[in-house]
Amino acid sequence: MATQLEARSGTSARVRVQKFGSFLSAMIMPNIGAFIAWGLITALFIPAGYFPNETIGALVGPMITFLLPLLIGYTGGKMVYDVRGGVVGAAATMGVIVGTDIPMFIGAMIMGPLTAFLMKKIDAIWDGKIRPGFEMLVNNFSAGIFSAFMAVFGLLAVGPLVTLFSDAAGKGVDFLVNTGLLPFTSILIEPAKILFLNNAINYGVLTPLATEQATETGKSLLFLLEANPGPGLGLLLAYAVFGRGMAKASAPGAIIIQFLGGIHEIYFPYVLMKPLMVLAVIGGGMAGIFTLVLTGAGLRSPAAPGSIIAVYAATAQDSFVGVTLSVLMAAAVSFLIGSVILKTTKSTDDDIAGAASKMEGLKGKKSSVAGSFRSSAATEGPIRNIVFACDAGMGSSAMGASVLRNKIKAAGFPDVKVTNLAISNLKDDYDVVVTHQDLAARAEPLTQSATHVAVDNFMNSPRYDEIVELVRASASADGGVDPKNPTPAAVAAEADAGSAHDVLAQESVVLSGTATTQEDAINEAGRLLVERGAVDSDYVAAMHEREKSVPTYMGNFLAIPHGTNAAKDLIKRSAVSIVRYPEGIDWNGKQVKFVVGVAGVNNEHLSILSAIARVFSDKDQVAKLDEATSVDEVLALFGKVNA
Repeated sequence: MATQLEARSGTSARVRVQKFGSFLSAMIMPNIGAFIAWGLITALFIPAGYFPNETIGALVGPMITFLLPLLIGYTGGKMVYDVRGGVVGAAATMGVIVGTDIPMFIGAMIMGPLTAFLMKKIDAIWDGKIRPGFEMLVNNFSAGIFSAFMAVFGLLAVGPLVTLFSDAAGKGVDFLVNTGLLPFTSILIEPAKILFLNNAINYGVLTPLATEQATETGKSLLFLLEANPGPGLGLLLAYAVFGRGMAKASAPGAIIIQFLGGIHEIYFPYVLMKPLMVLAVIGGGMAGIFTLVLTGAGLRSPAAPGSIIAVYAATAQDSFVGVTLSVLMAAAVSFLIGSVILKTTKSTDDDIAGAASKMEGLKGKKSSVAGSFRSSAATEGPIRNIVFACDAGMGSSAMGASVLRNKIKAAGFPDVKVTNLAISNLKDDYDVVVTHQDLAARAEPLTQSATHVAVDNFMNSPRYDEIVELVRASASADGGVDPKNPTPAAVAAEADAGSAHDVLAQESVVLSGTATTQEDAINEAGRLLVERGAVDSDYVAAMHEREKSVPTYMGNFLAIPHGTNAAKDLIKRSAVSIVRYPEGIDWNGKQVKFVVGVAGVNNEHLSILSAIARVFSDKDQVAKLDEATSVDEVLALFGKVNA
């Protein structure tokens, strides 16, 4: 079931559009301050502004023509290929800027990421093949030559195409305005917000078109089509007056977050709880747009976030009355429709927590505001099942599970199950899910009813103490934890205790490793596994692949490189190798003295990993391991813990 859900979440059209919209948003949002700066200078110093000033007003044209598109192009390129991508992306963006007389935001959104992506692929061609001393020469000239080529390409090809698209889209908006159909765009925009598809609409189409209009007329109502806080305000007011239970109690607080803070997603669970309520926000949106059309009001620049404060800050000088009426009319219509729906539909206890979980599933990641609804429900009752999830479910998650299991047992809760799994094997039947922070976004959609804890260190994260307190609090609320079967990992540890020395053999322990880099250390640990006949040689490459996705540094000078989930077929039998580096090795900025290579089949390696976890969670034991003068001393340390 989890695997199917994961496949659907990665391939559905909705998720692809979400990701595309989020990418567009990520190019615009970091530069909103620059948009606001341009809007303020425009409002204050152009001939029709509050304080007309020809000298200062001269900034308006260059900022909208050059500064803002270049910032977007740089940001988009940097997202794809760090600073190098940002530089070539900005250089290429100049081509589309020069090739047209309109603000080239859409062109910048194309040229920045595209140029950075192609530059990354070109660099990969000669990666590792450049003679020492020539790296800077090759890197600088390749970036210069390619960005020059892309600037010319943008000038001659992309710019004209984007201009045609902008002209067509502008004519489409004019048609909707002239025919009185523009308010009907709320039928698309309001549900799209709840499905988290609005970024693709807002930042891909509306903001570029609105900015172009604002440069010509000083304002645009398109800025307020999606950002109007009125529909959400009316919906929440309806719940505050006519709602029930948790939904009624939480609505006033949500109003503050939505209307003043500008975080519109706080009201999405209220719609998902009663899907018919989408008619309320659609009606409110239509009323708001209709009011804008009648009054001719608009904003000078984007209002982000969609707070009433940000809306007024961006409102054109002659539009305060129209914008205010638009927000009030949207709220009033949304409130009336929502109130009728709440009063006439079947009265049930509103499940705001369940709706918040559904919303997070649609979003594809945890919500910082609405997640509070879900987390309160997720921890109801005693915590009985905790799972550590990583890519392969083999090494780091097993170590983390062992450390937390020991802490929970020491706290007096031996029957709480603490297991570990690969993310692809997760099912939504756990109370708490612990992942590395880089993997949390993959695990959360598969286990929406669980409380999620993200850590940056599997060995000694301070979050473990928080989990122990959560277990204690849930047990106290329930009057105790019911006995359960022993954990699968514990059963495996007991069953395999006798084979621990087969997993960790004397020939797999090296007291003085020869590697001086992280990559060579992984090779050295992996080679010991290959020489034991435990894995195929290709498994070492999978260890490097795993390290690139999520670092395996565990804390206390320990790293445990292991293969990916896809590489499990390369494992012939369970084995562990230990290599000590007395001088230490830099591991992504952390010092590592002990590298433990892991290859596990059927949980046979969990016993020795549990022993390793206990040793490395005790600083005195780590010191003894650091001072050991023979392989037998090392084995004795782990054997003593196992006994």
